[in-house]
Order: sequence, then C-alpha cells, then structure tokens
Amino acid sequence: MRQIIAFVFALAAVPCLAVAAPPPEKVLADATGLPVEVSGDVAKVSKPRADIAAIVDGRRLKPFQGLTSWAAFQPSGPAMVVMGDIVLLEHEVNPALSAALANGLEVTALHNHFFYDQPRVYFMHISGSGDTEKLARAVRAVFDAASGAAKGETFSGTAVPADDSIDPKPLERVFGVQAQAKDGMAKFVFGRTTTMHGTSAGAAMGVNTWVAFAGSNAAAVVDGDFAMLESELQDVLRALRGAGINVVAIHSHMAHEEPRILFLHFWGKGPAEDLARGINAARATQKSAG
Repeated sequence: MRQIIAFVFALAAVPCLAVAAPPPEKVLADATGLPVEVSGDVAKVSKPRADIAAIVDGRRLKPFQGLTSWAAFQPSGPAMVVMGDIVLLEHEVNPALSAALANGLEVTALHNHFFYDQPRVYFMHISGSGDTEKLARAVRAVFDAASGAAKGETFSGTAVPADDSIDPKPLERVFGVQAQAKDGMAKFVFGRTTTMHGTSAGAAMGVNTWVAFAGSNAAAVVDGDFAMLESELQDVLRALRGAGINVVAIHSHMAHEEPRILFLHFWGKGPAEDLARGINAARATQKSAG
C-alpha cells in the first residue's frame, strides 16, 4: 500500500505536459479548407479560379496566369500577419468586401489587372494581423461570400428613370453645402489638401471627394470618388457598405504626395436623400475632412 501511495505522489509531482499547439500550416489548412505551401516562415493558401472562363485578347486565361486567389501568413512577434489578393467577378466584389470587413480584415485595394477581359475580373487586396486561426477563418469567409454571391448583370436596387430630375434642395440640407446643378443632376464637391512637388494641392487639382446624383429624388443613382487618408479608408468602407452603397475601386491617383491620399469610387441606387445620408455618414468618419 505504501508503495502505491508513493507512486501516486510521484505522479502528482511530475509537471503536467502541455498539449503541443498544432503547427500553423495545420491550423490554416483546417480553417480555410485549402492546401498550404510553406516557404521559410511564410505559409500560403491559394484558390485557383478555374471556374472563371476569362478570355483576354482572344485567349483563354488560365489560373497560373494570375487567376488565383491567395493569402499569405507570416509571424510578427506573438501575432500573425496576413496579406492576400482575391480574384472576383463583378457580382462577387461587394459581398466579399463586406465579409472581409465583418471578419476583421482590412481591404486595401480594388482594381483590375487586365484589359478586354470577358467576363471582367477584379482583384481585391486584403490584410490583417492577429490570431492565426481567426485570420484564416476570415479569409475563408471572404471566399465563401464570393462563392455564394447572387449573380446579376446590374446592381440590385430600384429602377432609375432615364430622364434626370434631381431637386438638389433636400440634398443640400443633408450635406450642408450648395450643389452644382446641371441638366437635372446635382453634384457636391468636398476638398482635401496634400503636398506634391513642393506645393499644396487641393480640390481644384483633383484632391477632393465628389458625389453626383442622377435620376429622380425617389429613384436615384449616385456615383463618385472619396479622397481619404490611409487611416480613414476602413471606416469609410464600413460606412458605405453599411448604407448599401457599392464600392467599385480603391486605388491611388498620385505618387509621393504628403500626406498620402487614397481614392475610393462608389455606386449606389435608391432614394436620393437616403443615399446622401449614407455618404455623409461615411464623410463623418473622416475626422480631418473638410
């Protein structure tokens, strides 16, 4: 009996062995459902878009030629950093963008890589940092949102009349500035300032947010361009998508300007005042905006 008791105490004295954490590649594979390639301390998942029968310049484009979505993961201290490029058709862009934002990723660019491609293909760049599994699941959510996006040849929403008859007065009350009116349309311009080539550049040089309304006040279309600091981009994206306004491009217009200005192009449909309030909510996130 004494021997048994001594053995039990001896076991109790042995430190508990921690269960080894799974290697990052296993976490990534399980969370994304995709194979993982490892190069040094970078692990990468890829999703070839063989389902996109894109024709460019008369030739069928193969996934190896740039039709492959990918996300690469690299440790940064105790956290993980992810960067990626997601290949999307037009109807997939905004569902995928919303999924990225909803799952804690940042969207840093949205643009095309080709001319004369049929169907048109877009590329959405993402980034983020944090827990490995959380980031991997966020990437999976973006892929799933793209796969589940409803197909369509136009933006969803109310039909907009061909003839323009926008009354700018209600929109001026929302924005608090006077509109530029022309042929039944209304435009609002909000300047920003940066420095390039040793001189200050503002609204007249194209450093501005502009918003144009056409159609009718009851059924309008709005398009425009947001000028933002890098630190403002994610909040503007969230506000626009929260208002049901589609994002169609994110890119730069200049080089070597200080501070750096990014531009976001958008398109929305609905009652003009609702669209104006959504855009104004996005502008309100820009603490330094005029």
